[in-house]
Amino acid sequence: MSLVRLNIKGISYSQTQNGAYALILSEVDGERKLPIVIGAFEAQSIAIALEKEIKPPRPLTHDLFRNFAERFSIVVKQVIIHKLVDGVFYSSLICERDKIEEIIDARTSDAIALALRFEAPIFTYKNILDKAGIFLKGEEPQRSQSTRKEEEEIISEELLPDDIEIKSDDTNYKKLSLSELKDLLSQAVNSEDYEKAARIRDEISKRK
Repeated sequence: MSLVRLNIKGISYSQTQNGAYALILSEVDGERKLPIVIGAFEAQSIAIALEKEIKPPRPLTHDLFRNFAERFSIVVKQVIIHKLVDGVFYSSLICERDKIEEIIDARTSDAIALALRFEAPIFTYKNILDKAGIFLKGEEPQRSQSTRKEEEEIISEELLPDDIEIKSDDTNYKKLSLSELKDLLSQAVNSEDYEKAARIRDEISKRK
């Protein structure tokens, strides 16, 4: 089966009680997106890793894993999202030490958080992208309205449960300048308020 490389397009967050987030991965040589529901901690860890200029005052769990692995000369070479069962994605870390390769099972959210820290590429199999890949509004090829509606209903039921609500823009952050947002982001990280940091980073990303 052929592998398809993915990039991180963004993270959508909600204010619902379960605190779930939606991580959107984008096909490198195509237009399809792969939405994956992840937890709040993993979403914050991924968001912090994406912001290269911000360093937490203490290492997050995924930073600790990277530091531990590097101390013992273990490198994460790549991440493969290799299975999709009942709307749940399964992933593997392809690691290497002393030219010996090992495959380790991992939750997809953890695997991606580590891939960012090791600058490792993220892949999935073509059949998974064929099954779960979507086109975001304004990017899809010409299809009938009924076909698009049917696909959206399937995506909503299988990948984004009803209790996952995509949060709208934070109007308070929209009023701030880019430099003010960066200062606020630095303060949030230093105080280890990573949920707030994730929201600020999202607003900064929209302006780049």
